[in-house]
Amino acid sequence: MNKLAAALIAAVSLSAMAHAQDAVIHAGHVLAVPGEGYLTQQTILVEAGRIVSVTPGYTVPRKNKDPVIDLKSAYVLPGMIDSHVHITRERSPDTRIKAFEDSEVDTAFDGAAFALTTLRAGFTTVQDVGGANDAVFGLRDAVARGVVPGPRIRTAGRGIAVTGGHGDFNGWSSDVMSKFPGTNICDGAADCARAVRQQIKEGADLIKITATGGVMSNTAAGLELQFSEEELAAIVEAAHSMGRKVTAHAHGKSGIDAALRAGIDSIEHGSYLDDESIALFKEKGATLVPTVLAGITVSRWTNEAWVPEASRAKAALVGPLMLDMLRRAHEGGVNIAFGTDTGVSRHGENAKELGLMVEAGFTPEEAIRAATVIAAEHVQMLKDIGTLETGKFADLIAVTADPLQDIREMVSVDFVMKGGEVIKPLD
Repeated sequence: MNKLAAALIAAVSLSAMAHAQDAVIHAGHVLAVPGEGYLTQQTILVEAGRIVSVTPGYTVPRKNKDPVIDLKSAYVLPGMIDSHVHITRERSPDTRIKAFEDSEVDTAFDGAAFALTTLRAGFTTVQDVGGANDAVFGLRDAVARGVVPGPRIRTAGRGIAVTGGHGDFNGWSSDVMSKFPGTNICDGAADCARAVRQQIKEGADLIKITATGGVMSNTAAGLELQFSEEELAAIVEAAHSMGRKVTAHAHGKSGIDAALRAGIDSIEHGSYLDDESIALFKEKGATLVPTVLAGITVSRWTNEAWVPEASRAKAALVGPLMLDMLRRAHEGGVNIAFGTDTGVSRHGENAKELGLMVEAGFTPEEAIRAATVIAAEHVQMLKDIGTLETGKFADLIAVTADPLQDIREMVSVDFVMKGGEVIKPLD
């Protein structure tokens, strides 16, 4: 992002920022480590943006001058983590034309607005797996500096794709497409290793590849494998040698299985996985990020004129598969991290995925664990987030009814704190 863009975002965002504060929180029910049940009547002490202690009873330290936040009637949980978002965009009838009309500054401003919406919805950390490098890297860094309110952002920037594949610039005239070559587009093992290294040079926290065709790319290129085995191996070797994990967008079984065999760390979507795929997940220790909400969303677009015909046809195939896919993966013991593909669905509605997980057979606490503990491990931040324990960031949310009895409570959280900053106070 250029200096003008950063300055503009900082100027409009500073007035919206809360200030970090030390605090004493009295919490009636605390799901400190999702999966281990509630603690009751706890005091959470926050200093310098981190949790100092979680102790039984409602206490106030001697000579305390910090505010006491009363959450005695609430259910307190760690801030949620969405492992698959596109924070700088949201699909709409004008999405395709915005690629030509919007500058990187416009994209970054959109991202800043979506980031605040996401944070207020209770998501204190997200992993962005596909966005314009300058805009999303700049937004990530601005949030980290504290000049833009939003969730902690970990991002891949542009996804690595083959020429003409999902992730390339498709569906326009050849003259138009020639103006968008993209350093993320590669062909052959050596070129794919080059693309990985270029993304890391430009600031990627992880590498995202589009191993198969995708629904929203405007091309009738199917949903199966689009990389060669040699290309996949080169990507994994280049990324791992430079300390980056690799995640693969993959719908078709051929792409899921080939990516897992190549040593890719996680799979996004996994629509056509089968028993062989499930066995590979477990053998390789890989993680699935299921994004059922995106499947439900695109299945409603099959008659929308603004969606390209090729995309409507693929949406009709993929959308109905997603819930059963997640059910089979869960029953098969696959490690599953919460992720939504928000940007396809609407920002701020991320928690609807939890209800879909419960519909697929998760208990409410298992679904919340996938959005906290497991997602924190998946995004390589478990030492700092994912649970409410001493030393971790004071990222916590609260609802006024028990989400373990009705997971729908999580769709509209009542209180949000990130790093000691009260973003959304309890009314």
